[in-house]
Amino acid sequence: MTTGHFITNFDFSVLDFIYQNIRCDFLDPIMAGLSMFAESGIGWIILAVILIIPKKTRLWGIMALSAVLLGFLAGELIIKNLVCRPRPFHDYQFFHNNQALPFELNVGRTSGYSFPSGHTSCSFASAVVYFIGNKKLGIAAIVFAVLIAFSRLYNYVHYPSDVFAGMILGIACAVFTVWMFKKFHWDDKILRRGK
Repeated sequence: MTTGHFITNFDFSVLDFIYQNIRCDFLDPIMAGLSMFAESGIGWIILAVILIIPKKTRLWGIMALSAVLLGFLAGELIIKNLVCRPRPFHDYQFFHNNQALPFELNVGRTSGYSFPSGHTSCSFASAVVYFIGNKKLGIAAIVFAVLIAFSRLYNYVHYPSDVFAGMILGIACAVFTVWMFKKFHWDDKILRRGK
């Protein structure tokens, strides 16, 4: 068994476990709403813009926007188009002996490639920036990011390996962004302007 085949089998076993043991009418709208919040990063972008308005949080809003943009460029424009991985609902029949998908997708048939998860990347890029700036806000943001990442599995639009890669990409973008702002003293310039 090749490594790729092993990962895909593991991915489907996790997705099928969620479908068979966790999915329910109560959670369906919650998981759809979580995914909708991070669609195209819009919820996180709105939050960052709100944080840019007060001088006290302006730096962290700008850094979060920068980290999200970096994640978009790396994940959506480069990695997804290099890997070209189909979404799990496309490959379901192939890995389940030609059986049709036994349920309606909670959020419809999402377009685009699957690897890495852009929702997860965006969520962790924002959340980790906030965690570095403010632990209380950051912990809440990270919990929310984890829920969004789980919603992508629950909604059967990403594999666990897509979500894991999105999480790593988002964390890397956040850490790199904060490092760049400090390295080139952009943080000091923004803070001085805010006074």
